[in-house]
Amino acid sequence: MKPFDNKFITDYLELTKHREPNFENFLKVLKKEKPDRFTLFEFFLNGELYAKLADDFNPPKNALENNILLMKAFKNAGYDYCTLSASGFHYRTNANNHGKSSRSMNESSIHDRESFSEYVWNEPEDFDTGALVGMKNYLPDGMKALVCGPGGILENVVWIIGYEPLCYMIADDPDLVEEIFENVGTRMLRYYASVVDLDHVGAIISNDDWGFNTQTMLSVDDMRKYVFKWHKKITDLVHKAGKQVFLHSCGNAKEVYDDIIDDMKYDGKHSYEDIIQPVEEAYEMLNPRIAVMGGIDLDFVCRKTPEEVYNRSCAMLERSRERGGFALGSGNSIPNYVPYDNYIAMIAAATMN
Repeated sequence: MKPFDNKFITDYLELTKHREPNFENFLKVLKKEKPDRFTLFEFFLNGELYAKLADDFNPPKNALENNILLMKAFKNAGYDYCTLSASGFHYRTNANNHGKSSRSMNESSIHDRESFSEYVWNEPEDFDTGALVGMKNYLPDGMKALVCGPGGILENVVWIIGYEPLCYMIADDPDLVEEIFENVGTRMLRYYASVVDLDHVGAIISNDDWGFNTQTMLSVDDMRKYVFKWHKKITDLVHKAGKQVFLHSCGNAKEVYDDIIDDMKYDGKHSYEDIIQPVEEAYEMLNPRIAVMGGIDLDFVCRKTPEEVYNRSCAMLERSRERGGFALGSGNSIPNYVPYDNYIAMIAAATMN
């Protein structure tokens, strides 16, 4: 591996011009194989960084222009894909909940059977997929789209009900909880089904935060009863389309890795934190059962020097070089408080070696 050089940061976009996207390398990672070159994964970046990487600071006028901006940013940074949404589909939530943590909000759009009967469900078919469909004409050779969800199964139920009210409802009216999960789950399946067969959609991200630092948000038995069966339906849908699907989920998943791998049959897992389990340990535990996506702890990326970030990233690439099944990236995402130099130092470990 090359020693750290500040030019990796100052001249990054110039140095990566030669790196053309090759989605086949990304697929090799998801298949737990050794890619032909070091491969990157990031769920999402942030508006300022997208504009900087794309060298385009003009605000997008519509959804297609926004997708093109994201595509340019991902390509210029050295990724083999860009993460996009299928449409603007979403589940209605209490307006007072917006901006609050899904784990602490207690106000409900549905809190009993009467409010459930009055709740108006959005339908995926009522939202235009044209911006994603239209990307077929803009993606460069070798690049494909990863389609993510509008939140996940558990996330949306929590946003609709509230976290504490959900816990009470499981005890007081489990049949109602089952019906709410079914309404969320069936629509999520239709959301993914609307685009999974598109040729330029290379794989699916099933994003659904499940846990705290110490455990899953619901008991493991309740996760299996209400949540996991819908994720199994998502993976079945994607696999039947001949494509790969991986899970993005924050929180401690140690108790349910067998469910993720053996029952739901996800091809990859993303989101790791040092406080829960460093990605180095996770890779040793999970490889070659499931691909490990990203994992360089976000707090580490924020607080350490660019050289420290680069060196840890290089070490992780060396650890996985011969065994495969790993794509380099952060443990979660790149919000706007992540120092630019540190982010570039991380991905430069893959693109400059």
